Amino acid sequence: MRELRNSLSDKLKEALRSVLPILLIVLLLCFLVVPVSSGVLLTFLMGGGMLIFGMMFFTLGAELSISPMGEMVGTQMTKSKKLWVMILLALVLGFIITVSEPDLQVLAGLVPSVPNAVLIAAVACGVAVFLVLALLRMLFRIPLPPLLIGFYTLVFLLTLIVPEDFLCVAFDSGGVTTGPMTVPFIMALGVGISAIRSDRHAANDSFGLIAMCSIGPVIAVLILGAVYGGEQDAYTLAMPDNISDSRALWALFRQGLPTYLGEIAVALLPIAVFFALFQITVLRLPWARLSRVLVGLAYTYVGLVVFLTGANVGFMPAGVYLGAQLAGMETRWLLVPIGMLMGYFIVKAEPAVYVLNKQVSEMTDGNISEAAMGRALSIGVAVSVGIGMLRVLTGISLLYILIPGYIAALAISLFVPKLYTAIAFDSGGVASGPMTAAFLVPFAQGACQAVGGNLVTDAFGIVAMVAMTPLITIQFMGLLAHRRKRLEDKRLAMLLQAWEALEDDSIIKL
Repeated sequence: MRELRNSLSDKLKEALRSVLPILLIVLLLCFLVVPVSSGVLLTFLMGGGMLIFGMMFFTLGAELSISPMGEMVGTQMTKSKKLWVMILLALVLGFIITVSEPDLQVLAGLVPSVPNAVLIAAVACGVAVFLVLALLRMLFRIPLPPLLIGFYTLVFLLTLIVPEDFLCVAFDSGGVTTGPMTVPFIMALGVGISAIRSDRHAANDSFGLIAMCSIGPVIAVLILGAVYGGEQDAYTLAMPDNISDSRALWALFRQGLPTYLGEIAVALLPIAVFFALFQITVLRLPWARLSRVLVGLAYTYVGLVVFLTGANVGFMPAGVYLGAQLAGMETRWLLVPIGMLMGYFIVKAEPAVYVLNKQVSEMTDGNISEAAMGRALSIGVAVSVGIGMLRVLTGISLLYILIPGYIAALAISLFVPKLYTAIAFDSGGVASGPMTAAFLVPFAQGACQAVGGNLVTDAFGIVAMVAMTPLITIQFMGLLAHRRKRLEDKRLAMLLQAWEALEDDSIIKL
């Protein structure tokens, strides 16, 4: 019990360090730049408090349940040594985990010309197929960069035959489907599979699963766009209602809470059922270990419900309002630096980022620290949000940014150690999580509506850019680290050579 209290206390401190900066930035904007009604401000503050406690429970729950479940399943899959069993299990896991992702329901509502069930099934199939490809890559030790170059070439070729209205949603889908449910499980699955391999590259190859699984949804939605064609229905954005008193504030959150209680229950159910069957037939864990997983699942459920309620009910209206107000001012160019500042800090509040940073630090024995990963991700997201605000103000096509960005990222991958490439492309999917969807996207939408832009083509796409820029920043970090290591090795070799050149009596005098 004491250990559990200490863990909760540690997670609370982490959550406070993550969420407080963005709360302070918004408060300063409200007091010094943009006049905000007390109702919107109170809604935002209550949402922020829920984010803190939701993140606390979720991160502890993921450590106790989701990550161990994925690692155990991955280990048992590889132990079977039957390729068809591994492929079948990977297909099933990829499908049910993607359907379990709460943010996928939001994405489905953005494509009115495609039935929700069809879109969800297609995206889930895309993730399932690419999870199998990622598994085969690990088992047969296929380098990641050539695969990424080939698949992203296919992606950009598909954009030539897809209506423009589908492009932003398609690229956003890659980030949306690698959210707080999928990332801990899939990353741990990779660790479990790599643990069976005895070669020195096994740990490096445990990364890259998220990178591969982020491509599947993009291809799936692009194919749907080519099949369905036509233009999407007009998408309009409703501004938030002003809350008049504390009872109305509570009623707003009370109405939103049952939605997420149901959504997260449905999201966790397929994974829980799959693990229960796996426990009965294969694992047979002792009760002490199994109870720890069950407690972790309960924490995960509570954490995600509280987090998503706070993000969607509290943060989303504030994002819309602030974006609209800033874009309506004469100094609308302030959207760019303010967006960059928000992007720098908001990625620290993404639940799955903690899972990634911790995994990277452990698998690299601390050579890539959590702090270094956090800085690289923050810089990447800040740049991407700044570019996103420029798109809102100017209406530049998303492809004019994504094509050069991915060419640069793929080109760098040819010169850096493959571990950094795998981590970078995993980071892209992880950075674009529920905080991006719940605050930065509404912020861009509010600004876009205020300047009279097209919400579908100008405001959407920010998730895609948040997923792209870390590919460059983290690989660049890897390039510098690799260069430092080579210089250090060269210096040590020169010292060793000088030492060996000394005569014996010189060594004695020293």
